Amino acid sequence: MIALARLVIGIAVLVCLIAVPAEAGDLLYAVKLGALAHDVPDLWSGFQVEHDTVDINIEAQFAAAWALPWGAIRPVIGGTINTRGDTSHAYIDARWQGDCPSGLFFGIGLGAAVHDGETGGVNADPDSKWLGSRVLFHIPAEVGYHLDEHNDLSVYFEHTSNAYTQKYNEGLDRIGVRYGYRF
Repeated sequence: MIALARLVIGIAVLVCLIAVPAEAGDLLYAVKLGALAHDVPDLWSGFQVEHDTVDINIEAQFAAAWALPWGAIRPVIGGTINTRGDTSHAYIDARWQGDCPSGLFFGIGLGAAVHDGETGGVNADPDSKWLGSRVLFHIPAEVGYHLDEHNDLSVYFEHTSNAYTQKYNEGLDRIGVRYGYRF
């Protein structure tokens, strides 16, 4: 399963690298790159087990959208890679984003993540979060500002857990800043 998580993260990175050509605007709405604090205590999961490190987040938001009067829902694929070897994951979401005339935007989503961390049990590493299953729910939230037609900056939060569908469910929270480029 660890190989599967790395493969999915690799695919997410590849999609974002392919987005560099101008034709990417036909397929992609935006690409995002960020630095997130890893396993942040006192958020949704409530406590920290893994190391204080930086995670690199990379994401592609697709152009196909379900337009709503107050925003749009888009498919998203991405990955968050831990720089110290703790838990990393790849994810796919349905993401709602609402854009205000002032340039502010808000986003929230729901999806699935595949991770390379511990699931828990007798032989599990006590210095890792016990996430209960290999596939988790992924819940992101973002608040940002469009600097111009193409560039934006945002604060991004993501939570992964199995929502108590398994015996172990310690959950993992990350928060940080992201730069986005819209096509």
